[in-house]
Amino acid sequence: MSETSGDRHPPRAGDPARPDASPASADDAGQAPGPCWSSLPEPVRSRLAEAASLAVGALPVDDVPIPLRRLARFTPAKRSRLGRSALLTELEASAAFRAAVVAWWDEHRPGELTPSADDPLAAAAASLLVADPGAAEAVALAARRGEAGELRAERDEALARVDKLTGELERMRAELADARAAARSAGQERDVEYQQLRRRVSEQGARLRAALDGRAVAERTVEELREKAAADLVALAAERDRERKRAEAERRRAADAVAEVAAARQAAREARQADEVRLGLLLDTVGGALSGLRRELALGGGGPRPGDLVVGARSVRGGGPVDSVPALDALLSVTSVHLVVDGYNVTKTGYPELPLADQRTRLAGQLAALAARTGVEITVVFDGAGVVAAPTRGSRGVRVLFSDAGVLADDVIRALVAAEPQGRPVVVATSDKAVVTSVCAHGAHSVPSRLLLQRLTRS
Repeated sequence: MSETSGDRHPPRAGDPARPDASPASADDAGQAPGPCWSSLPEPVRSRLAEAASLAVGALPVDDVPIPLRRLARFTPAKRSRLGRSALLTELEASAAFRAAVVAWWDEHRPGELTPSADDPLAAAAASLLVADPGAAEAVALAARRGEAGELRAERDEALARVDKLTGELERMRAELADARAAARSAGQERDVEYQQLRRRVSEQGARLRAALDGRAVAERTVEELREKAAADLVALAAERDRERKRAEAERRRAADAVAEVAAARQAAREARQADEVRLGLLLDTVGGALSGLRRELALGGGGPRPGDLVVGARSVRGGGPVDSVPALDALLSVTSVHLVVDGYNVTKTGYPELPLADQRTRLAGQLAALAARTGVEITVVFDGAGVVAAPTRGSRGVRVLFSDAGVLADDVIRALVAAEPQGRPVVVATSDKAVVTSVCAHGAHSVPSRLLLQRLTRS
């Protein structure tokens, strides 16, 4: 507002501070300006917002300022909470809106919002809405009433706090009295304990002096024993050196004797094994008609066969799978024949879809059945480099070999054939041409894997 306007409306004595110009003074020219709305006490502002929020929901749309029309769809409480700033702004700026709010209250709730209302907040809000000249006094009265209520609440809170502190003080006094009594009792107990400790210290001092004297005697005795032990140690060290020399001489003589005995045992073992093999072959040749009885009584089979002594293979009991089936049957009926089977060559010909472990198990079972019916000595050889599970176990009459790391099963088969004595019939079941060539050169018979599988299937 201009300086001239400020001179035309000087503030009344006792009014709260306010700006030089306001929308209310602009709308109501010629009237004394009321208090500044932005400096109103918070309770008065809340009462004004509540009054406007109730009226906005029921006023005609034309009487509601445009910024407030969207609030008309809210509930009164929600309008008062969310649209408070907008409601207060429109009340301060629009005299028409204030008049509409006052008219609604006079029509629908007469006597509740008038400058003469008993409630100071309602009287102050009504005075501001109707621009009553006594609005400043009404606002000040409402503020004082609010301050008095706050002071009464603070006084009641202070009195309650005093009562609480008084009770706490009494409790602390009682605790202090108890603590003093406990301290006196503790002091008496402390004096008694002090006297007892003095007596104990005196007794311990006497014991300590006696212990020190005993330690001095013990130290002298220990020193004498240490000197004697050092002399004994020197003598024992010399004796130990002499005994060590004698023991080394005895050890060398014993080692030489053990080597001689081992060499003699090895020579005897090899001679005995060769004799047993020759004897077994002789018995197999002479006693072909008694082969069944020999299998039952385990005669002539107690000693190891050449196939058990091949270097580069690990022997585990097990089983596994010749040019025509009749020819193969004729070979298997020969006395003391040895059937050597190239394990994976046969299984990968017959059932390659199975895992290797299942292939070994299946072949071992088929060969075990063949050995049980024919009495043929059977040896099946597998490559052992990839075997991590427990080896396949077969039945009596079937030997399962796994080649050592770095050794091929083909080389083990060649070694088996070469280990057999001249004259013993050997049949090798494999389709590997290199193996067939090498074993035939040593006098063995070769049988294709497919043919052995046919024989096993027929069994």
